[in-house]
Formats: sequence, structure tokens, C-alpha cells
Amino acid sequence: MDESTIPRQPEPVIRPELVMLIGLQGAGKTTFAGQRFRDTHVLISKDRLRNNRRPERRQQRLIVEALAAGRSVVVDNTNPSIAERAALIACARSAGAWVKGYVFTSPLTACRARNANRPPEAQVRARSLVPGFLFTETDCGSPPRARPRSEAP
Repeated sequence: MDESTIPRQPEPVIRPELVMLIGLQGAGKTTFAGQRFRDTHVLISKDRLRNNRRPERRQQRLIVEALAAGRSVVVDNTNPSIAERAALIACARSAGAWVKGYVFTSPLTACRARNANRPPEAQVRARSLVPGFLFTETDCGSPPRARPRSEAP
């Protein structure tokens, strides 16, 4: 039997995915993304778009381009609100991509300590460390838990 008579199997269709990382700055999202997705996903982060006048729009375009090319993406931002996550989900679904989310629940004290250990140019200002998050104490006295403001009771 020569090669021309061997039935060809169709190429497997691999569906790209959009991975959202959700959590405070300094929670370990970037480290996790680098360890887990470096070889398989395009890393998209507003931190890398600081000099862009419209980082939200640029991020959206990068996501659309990567997914259209069949490449999976990991979005490394705080993504604190339902609205921000909904926009990413809608973008992924319009491209036929899977959607996954990883929530990082590091304590605020640990995030602050990690931020302090960053090089000065990479540090997040103390007042900006928790944008969009509301911290609440639980009745049992456990440590504060971050919740997106839009999801606060």
C-alpha cells in the first residue's frame, strides 16, 4: 500500500482557551502564569501596556488576535469585577474558546510583603494595591477576605 491510498485522518481540532487570573497584585498570578502557561499560552497583561493610551482596548485586540490565530491566552490582571470578567468571557466565547479562571486568595499582608520585595519600578503604590476590591472582616474573626466591590453584600 503506498501513501496515496492510506486514508488520511483529519487533523485534530484543538480549541484555544482564555485563562483569567483573578486576585490582588502580589498574590502570585504572574509567577503562576510563568510556571504554568509559559510554553502554551500568550501572556497578556495590562502591566505590559503601561505606555499605551488605551490599555483596555489594546488588551482586547491582543486577545482577539491570539484566539483568532488559534493560540490560547492567559490574562494576567486583577480582574476584580464581574463586568471585567464578563468582557473577557464574551471575547473568548465569540472566538469559540474555552474559558478558565484561577482565583488567588493570598492574604493582603502577604501581597504587601511581595510588593515590597519587587524592584522599585515594579512596585504597586500602596494606595493602588487593592483597586476595585472591598475588604471585609468575617464574624468569626478570620483574616480579611478580598471580594470585588461589585460582589460585596
